[in-house]
Amino acid sequence: MKGALKGLLLASCMLGGGHVSFAQEAQPQATAETENTGLTEITVTARKRVESAQSVPVAVTAISAKTIEQRDMTSIEKIAAATPSLTVGHASNGSSAQVTLRGIGSSSTSIGIEQSVATVVDGVYYGQGRVLEEGFFDLAGVEVLKGPQVLFFGKNATAGVISIKTADPTADWEFRTKASYEFKGQQAQVEGIASGPLSPTLGVRVALRGTKAWGGYYDNVSRDYQLANLPFVSHPTTSDQPGNREFLGRVTLKWEPTSQITDTLKASFDYNKANNSSYNYVNYFCPTGKTSLAGYECGFNFVTHQNNMPAEEAKNFPYAQDGKLYNRYKSAAVTNTFNYDMGDVTLTNVTNFNWNNNQWLCACEFGSSPNSVWATENSSWKAFSNEVRALTHYDSPVNLMVGVLYQKTRRDFAQYVSYSASNVPSAGPNQYQDGTKTSFTKGETISAFGQVTWKFLPGLEFDAGVRYTHEKKDSEFTQPYVSAAFAGVWPQGVVYSAHQRFDNWSPDFSLTYKPMRDVMFYASYKTGYKSGGFSNGGIASVLGDPSKDLVFNPETTAGWEGGVKSTLLDNQLRLNLGLYSYKYKDLQIDFFDSSRIAFQTLTADARTKGVEAEFEFAPRAVAGLNVHGNVNYNKAVYTNFPLAPCYAGQTIAEGCNTQFSAIAGGFTRQNLNGATLGMAPHWTGAFGLTYDTPVASGLKAGISADVRYSSSYLVSGFGESFSRNPSYAVLDAGVRLGAEDDNWQVALVGKNLTNKQYINGGVDGPLTGGGTGTASGTHADLLGFGTQPRTVQFQVSKRF
Repeated sequence: MKGALKGLLLASCMLGGGHVSFAQEAQPQATAETENTGLTEITVTARKRVESAQSVPVAVTAISAKTIEQRDMTSIEKIAAATPSLTVGHASNGSSAQVTLRGIGSSSTSIGIEQSVATVVDGVYYGQGRVLEEGFFDLAGVEVLKGPQVLFFGKNATAGVISIKTADPTADWEFRTKASYEFKGQQAQVEGIASGPLSPTLGVRVALRGTKAWGGYYDNVSRDYQLANLPFVSHPTTSDQPGNREFLGRVTLKWEPTSQITDTLKASFDYNKANNSSYNYVNYFCPTGKTSLAGYECGFNFVTHQNNMPAEEAKNFPYAQDGKLYNRYKSAAVTNTFNYDMGDVTLTNVTNFNWNNNQWLCACEFGSSPNSVWATENSSWKAFSNEVRALTHYDSPVNLMVGVLYQKTRRDFAQYVSYSASNVPSAGPNQYQDGTKTSFTKGETISAFGQVTWKFLPGLEFDAGVRYTHEKKDSEFTQPYVSAAFAGVWPQGVVYSAHQRFDNWSPDFSLTYKPMRDVMFYASYKTGYKSGGFSNGGIASVLGDPSKDLVFNPETTAGWEGGVKSTLLDNQLRLNLGLYSYKYKDLQIDFFDSSRIAFQTLTADARTKGVEAEFEFAPRAVAGLNVHGNVNYNKAVYTNFPLAPCYAGQTIAEGCNTQFSAIAGGFTRQNLNGATLGMAPHWTGAFGLTYDTPVASGLKAGISADVRYSSSYLVSGFGESFSRNPSYAVLDAGVRLGAEDDNWQVALVGKNLTNKQYINGGVDGPLTGGGTGTASGTHADLLGFGTQPRTVQFQVSKRF
């Protein structure tokens, strides 16, 4: 089966390359999919103006509202699962996310790291990994922009952007409802949308969705444990994981008092709670085939091992509630977008305030054993931003775009940890706690940007732009309480502070040439910048230097991209081909140094280069048929990482032979120059089709099928050869039947029908492995952030 799927992908990719948009417009007319019109034009806002995707010098995957609906792409993880070269790993703590594009991303273990692949919602920058907790629905479209995006998306997008656009009010009143049931997770979901005009100048859209799961995607197979050094028994948590509940909504008001002025106000909220923050942690590799802590079988399976904190320990433990594992996320956001079209100049002002709070109780050794480690966390983030920009569109060869962004942020962090293997105190206000830590970071950014567009010859256009960023971050970190077991390692009550200031100029140049209307060649020189920061969730250890361990440097990139975009066969075929090469300096990499019992955000230089080919075919001879595919080759390696940390249990013979540490009893560093980055497969690709056709008077039917392929890759960013995830192919498919005018529809949507588990990021298992940097080390168990198993969802939708 695997060989056949791989062969199918490679054969399809030999046809050429095109824009993976699935060829549907954002809000299609009722019968557009059955009209014999060939390809639908794809419009994007990659340069903050509506343009054809075939006319922008940017590698972009545009996903329409219809495709999002058909494939149930209602989270960033689901968007990534359908987008080759983009991976998203969902972690329990730290930033909660490991998002990687073209082999470049940010590790999940530090909450202070902003993502190299930025998320932008309705034009507003959300760089925090915990945006992964958000649910998204009622969307107008999604654009995945590859490579650094310095001019148009706020800041910190050194590897790419996931741009999400929510739907606006409709010109006429429309009421929609949809109910669905997913069988594996026993998850029911109901959503409702009301949209229309309140007056000739004011429209409203209200969208609500509720979700409840009685089952789960992972099976918890743990058992009771008598804890070490504590007179308690730990019981397994709920067998079905994650058993989530969610309620979210959005209200949109769109005011158009004149043909020149548009003001759109969006207010949204999200509440979700799961019965475990680390339900998807999989012991996918263990040196003996079984976990070191408890003897469970290891491998690629949809199994987890999680135990609750004993109720006796939880009753006075901050945020532990009743001791049952949980993850609770709340968020709210308000965005106002004002547009004033003055004819030759358009002014846009985008104001946003967003807030989120995340609380959890984690079994943080992820293995359920007598040496259990529990931790709780309460962290909040709030951000205010305002961006104003002016765009000219004179009937002349030269036009301009200029703007200014202001952002003010604050993160508050608190964490409490208990090691049942230590001699925890038996009395007092910190009973059963081994360490507590609190931290905050206040940030302020002022950024100015501009671009000039010069059409100096027919068919030739030159764009030149630059962004200047000034950013400051003021942070504090302290460990208010440390138990006797760690008193000699973690200083209690010492306040560590940092006052960081960053300045950067990032230019951007591109040249496009259109020898004919439907063919465009482009070449770009791009740079990117992501500021340094502070590890709010780190550890201050006397074995290290907290003043250095808690801070990290900015990340920058520079390189080129080029290719050709074409629309052929009288608008029936799109073929696109692109090449790129980027060098990254001070790529931010988080690491837990067990020899010093401290987190460090290290930096390394790297390079990513590759080629991407895409195609899309909509033959007029077969109305309603769309065939699409792509293939991507990428090579991402470290170019300068001579003092990379050794992974747990790495021996001298395996390369851990630099910087001997008497404290650790062995070497602690290795040379990774030329080594492949983690989460960087060489080959990815996809092939799919959709077909919609009338089947009876007033009825239509449709099918969809999409295969996504990835070659093997290392999960670890530190060269662990045994962390390799094998190549895989996953199949999504759906069938639907409904009214030809979309008044109603029933559908069956299947995802990962091959039931393939693959890993989207991971860590060395806590408390496992040993002998690092010696002649005979023992490798740690490897924990990976696993994907969802096969799911099948039944949907019923109705319009009124």
